[in-house]
Amino acid sequence: MIRVITIEREYGAGGGVIAQKIAERLGWKLWDQLFTCEIARIANCERSEVASREERVDPLYYRLIKSVMRGSFEGNLNLHSLHCLDADSIMRITQQITLQAAASGNCVLVGRGSQHHLRGRDDTLRIFLFAPREAKIRRLIGEGMSEAEAQEQVDTVDQERAAFVEKYFHMEWPNRDLYHAMLNTSAGDENVVRAILSMKDKLDAQVPTAVSGHRT
Repeated sequence: MIRVITIEREYGAGGGVIAQKIAERLGWKLWDQLFTCEIARIANCERSEVASREERVDPLYYRLIKSVMRGSFEGNLNLHSLHCLDADSIMRITQQITLQAAASGNCVLVGRGSQHHLRGRDDTLRIFLFAPREAKIRRLIGEGMSEAEAQEQVDTVDQERAAFVEKYFHMEWPNRDLYHAMLNTSAGDENVVRAILSMKDKLDAQVPTAVSGHRT
């Protein structure tokens, strides 16, 4: 029985919107922006600080500053102020939240490495969403982003996500073997939602074949 759906996505492919529709159809809890809020609460940080670090590795200058601070007495006294922007700490908290959400079940998890954290669970349906570059740019412009910004974000955000997956999970992004399905959202959000829900229903309907006993 599928109790968890993870949605990994290319930036601009509409993963957040599609995940929300799926959660609404199923009456399940959506973990997308809620991830950011919960991480900020646990780490005692501003939500914007967490949002700027999620699914990213720390930039070089930050790693250097952190290394210097950890090597000094004064730095050790101020590590708490640095802690909330540390990608390693965010990663640990995210894993904790993901495992707790999966244990409760009936949830849709968007990105944040959830597909990797839950890759060993039989009750999890793992989906990857992608789209042609032009379609992603059109979607972002339709959501109010300028064309120049949309082009820049499409070209850079997925690079950051790939670096994040490589560092923390030692895999290429996307690792095709990890997903039950990879869907092109240019087919239309509703078609993608229906495909995912249909796949869930079919998996739920599968019954292990019983071993028949021999008659004597």
